[in-house]
Amino acid sequence: MSDKKILIVEDDRNLLDTLVYNVKKEGYDVVTSINGEEAVESARKENPDLIILDIMLPKLNGLEVCRILRKEMTVPILMLTARNGEVDKIIGLEVGADDYMTKPFSMRELIARIRAMLRRAGITVAQPDSVEKTIKIGTLEVDTERHRITVSGKELELSPKEYDLLVFLAVNKGFVFTREQLLEKVWGYDFAGDTRTIDVHIRWLRQKIESNPSKPETLITVRGAGYKLAE
Repeated sequence: MSDKKILIVEDDRNLLDTLVYNVKKEGYDVVTSINGEEAVESARKENPDLIILDIMLPKLNGLEVCRILRKEMTVPILMLTARNGEVDKIIGLEVGADDYMTKPFSMRELIARIRAMLRRAGITVAQPDSVEKTIKIGTLEVDTERHRITVSGKELELSPKEYDLLVFLAVNKGFVFTREQLLEKVWGYDFAGDTRTIDVHIRWLRQKIESNPSKPETLITVRGAGYKLAE
């Protein structure tokens, strides 16, 4: 039995029962909520290790729930979105979700995501012992010791995954990583995940660190290869 607790927030009773059955079968402790207000209360009370959060919820939608909880805790949040909810996916990542899955999805993939997210939870991306504690790239300064990132002296507010991604690229500045490599190194996925997660996080990071996000000079796309931070 695992000692990890997972909060599942879903108002579709049939899907909720299926999720609970499959997650419990893996040995996790499960608590549930069927609306947004209840989800916030449950998260505060139960202090879960991971939250599976549907976007379409009564009383308070999943995006609002995510926004509220992200201000209070760093618990990994996996957002569930509708088949055509591309805008919801992007907004969900913007307000602090770590990843998303589009309905319908396989329970096997869900369990793989849960394992990967729990494995990475609370762990800062591995860094070589020889790396400097403060990494400067133009106006960007990454202070890995104080868990602080600034641009032109102004501290940035980043989601946990934005922080992990930026630190990983900063520690390995100048090196190019494919989307698949970033999913493995930062998200901990050892399977073919949805690489659009990477693109969305890159987009939001550019909004925060680039003077002109449409013409990035720090977080660079290497056509046909992937992404890197300039040296």
